[in-house]
Amino acid sequence: MAPFWIALQFLSCLPVRLPGMPAPQAMGRSLLWYPAVGVLAGVLLVTGLWCLQGAPVLLQTALLLSGWVLFSGALHLDGLADSADAWLGGFGDRERTLLIMKDPRSGPIAVVTLALVLLLKFCALQALVQAGQWQALLVVPVLGRAGLLALFLTTPYVRAGGLGQALADHLPRRAGWWVLGLVLLGAVLTGLGLLSLVVLIGVFAWLRSLMMRRLGGTTGDTAGALLELLETVVLVVWAL
Repeated sequence: MAPFWIALQFLSCLPVRLPGMPAPQAMGRSLLWYPAVGVLAGVLLVTGLWCLQGAPVLLQTALLLSGWVLFSGALHLDGLADSADAWLGGFGDRERTLLIMKDPRSGPIAVVTLALVLLLKFCALQALVQAGQWQALLVVPVLGRAGLLALFLTTPYVRAGGLGQALADHLPRRAGWWVLGLVLLGAVLTGLGLLSLVVLIGVFAWLRSLMMRRLGGTTGDTAGALLELLETVVLVVWAL
């Protein structure tokens, strides 16, 4: 179970403590457990929704979105902010884009991007809560983290020696494709519509193509941005 604990420690703010530095092989296998961390996040969100029954819808939505963000410690939102700054400030240059991603400061484009993404998530969540579509709270976090698995299965990691390098080098690819297939099947059976599935795959392919053209692959920041954007798009389409 070490790969699961690695995934849980990395993708959540839960108090998970590993006994030492994990082996690279365990790091690679941890990617297979990313969707399972999404299941845990979804279960916590659905439980939160159940506990908030009777509260005003706006308050329910605000608390659910806050819990969603806090579960990951805003890790993926940080990647989205860095990627937004880098994509605008990089002016199409690969090295400049990578350099800006390392800058801990956030510019106006990062702030605007975060505000728009959180606004879209909030409005979509409100619509889903009002419609009683609790399945979305379970499915969407799984799909977002499955998107990370799909990204590492299909896209080179461009920062040599970074944390993602061990993930990419030691990911069991055949098992990864099986996990990805099971996640998509489970999402459809749980309530994900055909339109949402088509949009999900299309947005993933588009974002991946942007990474390949600009960087020749992915980084941790662009992976986090992909997760946030996939979740947002699926929530919005589901709510529509």
